[in-house]
Amino acid sequence: MARRVVVTGGSGKLGRAVVDELRTHGWKPVVVDKVPHPDREVASVVADLRDLGQATEVLAAVDSRFRRVDALVHLAAVPGPGLATNSAIFENNLMTTHNLFTSAVRAGVNTVVWASSETLLGIPFTTPPPYLPVDENYSARPESSYSLAKHLEETMAAEIARWNPDMSLTALRLSNVLDDTDYARFGEHQADAARRRWNLWAYIDTRDGAQAVRKALEHAIPGYRMYVIANADTVMERPTAELVAEQFPGVPTNREFTGNETLLCIDKARRELGYQPTFGWRNTTR
Repeated sequence: MARRVVVTGGSGKLGRAVVDELRTHGWKPVVVDKVPHPDREVASVVADLRDLGQATEVLAAVDSRFRRVDALVHLAAVPGPGLATNSAIFENNLMTTHNLFTSAVRAGVNTVVWASSETLLGIPFTTPPPYLPVDENYSARPESSYSLAKHLEETMAAEIARWNPDMSLTALRLSNVLDDTDYARFGEHQADAARRRWNLWAYIDTRDGAQAVRKALEHAIPGYRMYVIANADTVMERPTAELVAEQFPGVPTNREFTGNETLLCIDKARRELGYQPTFGWRNTTR
């Protein structure tokens, strides 16, 4: 029997790629969003997840759509700082996540994967990172109301996992989500490395972000875990070592950088999830 997974934010840029990936690999996604999914063959429920009652219902049953949920993928959010007022972003993102985590506990949905953020690594790096490449091994450094909410989401997940030992809660610290329509503008970054210094020139292709979500679902084990998720390269044509020397002189490095390798370390995701980015701006059809 196909496993049913609720995908919040499934009508968005990353959400659509996640739905496609899950359908291809034997999952049965139900999209929960403020707008219906564009593919009418995908089960879709319109809901406001800031309301605890609606969040509870979509993880329990929606009569005409489904009566059992095996997993939750939570992508619904204001997707970055500056897109609304600070208080609106904080309240929307944190309360939506709280409602869904709480509802998952009540509904017995023990597998949860959700979109955390690269911003917890210290973005926009006005204060340089402690070392490069950045990874999961130093404390979160939220620098905005958006990333503060993400930090509290991860803290909440760790405690919910402690309270509920059978639950698996996986945070994916996703980099800047991009797709084919965005790659045509990459030429604008090349003349001035400072333009994309703010996130160490990193990105995640929607299709590789979707792969990471699927693999996190497939490798779910009880407890709370988090992973940095990025593509294996940068948005720049210049070598990574050259960018670091110019923009982050004096920052300690943990390895010698080869070619255009990412400065958002994805070693843990590769090792534990089997994540292996495949797509990107250098090899995609544009």
